[in-house]
Amino acid sequence: MPSLIDDIQAEQIPMEVYFRHLHQHPELAFEETESAAYIADLLRQWGYEVTEGIGGTGVVARMQLGDGTTSIGLRADTDALPVPEMTDLPYKSKVAGKSHTCGHDAHTTMLLGAAQYLARKGNFNGTLNLIFQPAEEIMAGAPAMLGDDLLRRFPMDYMFGLHNMPGLEAGTLYLTAGPVMAAVDNWEIELTGKGGHGSMPERCIDPLVAGSALVMSLQTIVSRNVAAQDAVVVTIGAFNSGEAGNVIPQNAVLRLSVRSRDPDTRTRVLDRIRAITAATAEGYNVGFEIREGQPGAVLVNDDEQTRICTEVACRLLGEERVVNPGPTFMGSEDFAFFAQQRPSVYGFLGNGDTPMVHHPEYAFDPANLPVGAAYWVAITQHYLR
Repeated sequence: MPSLIDDIQAEQIPMEVYFRHLHQHPELAFEETESAAYIADLLRQWGYEVTEGIGGTGVVARMQLGDGTTSIGLRADTDALPVPEMTDLPYKSKVAGKSHTCGHDAHTTMLLGAAQYLARKGNFNGTLNLIFQPAEEIMAGAPAMLGDDLLRRFPMDYMFGLHNMPGLEAGTLYLTAGPVMAAVDNWEIELTGKGGHGSMPERCIDPLVAGSALVMSLQTIVSRNVAAQDAVVVTIGAFNSGEAGNVIPQNAVLRLSVRSRDPDTRTRVLDRIRAITAATAEGYNVGFEIREGQPGAVLVNDDEQTRICTEVACRLLGEERVVNPGPTFMGSEDFAFFAQQRPSVYGFLGNGDTPMVHHPEYAFDPANLPVGAAYWVAITQHYLR
């Protein structure tokens, strides 16, 4: 008996054509206008009711069949990264300094492949919503779509997401109930001093020295304010101050990425950042401003729906290619904001022994395209049966 993957391949759905097009034309967060138009055009050709411009550059395609009352949402992300691609792929990025080095082009393609197959077969009963979300890389696309009344305009009982993951066995699905990805809080701290000539520090207030002290002090939060069993990362990834060796600068700017897995721990860590910044600024006589970004959210998979998705995946791929529980990650995903609103499951599809996502030599394995598409079809046919 042919498998669902075989059936999708027999339909000759040109997923690699979609994948290569998207890969060659990467667009950054909230700039995905051409990608959105390309996606919307295909979906309309296949008979979906398509709405564009949700949350800026988001696309939602809806198809309702039969008399089923259940409604589900399948989500893919569409944005690329400001990373120059360093591969020899014949379809490498055509846009200088931008690339799909996280695989969002593949995520979109897998959902498009499932959409085309389901439109042809029509073998589900209920309402299917396909969500093509912008701006995942800056954790802003899901909040933007929710802020645009996504769930009121397109009611959904359950939502599902999928991400490729290098380092995990290619073609294998990994599903885990409970917290699977960390919350991230991207903050910027600006210290303001009094600039002047480097030979006369007594007439200046040096924000660079204050910033250096702050970098070191913030590193004590994890080692001295967080329990050893709690996972937290405080990274100062950028420290910008001054241009010349003989000038004391006026300002220093620190950019932080704070990741946590527990809401109470997150609150405590962020409060410590505020307190340490204020104390350091007072001690060095500099002014300060903390610019807090989009509040973070831990991505939590629903227990029961994860169990169901695991059963569906096992029927699709066989138990040897499904892992539950799988690994969890300190990386972050704005799908977490959807999961706060609806019972949700976010899984990982192994990409094999390749460079990690965000690496300039990262490359998605196209052999995974029919696997991901088949998973989406199987989820749809189970929940809308």
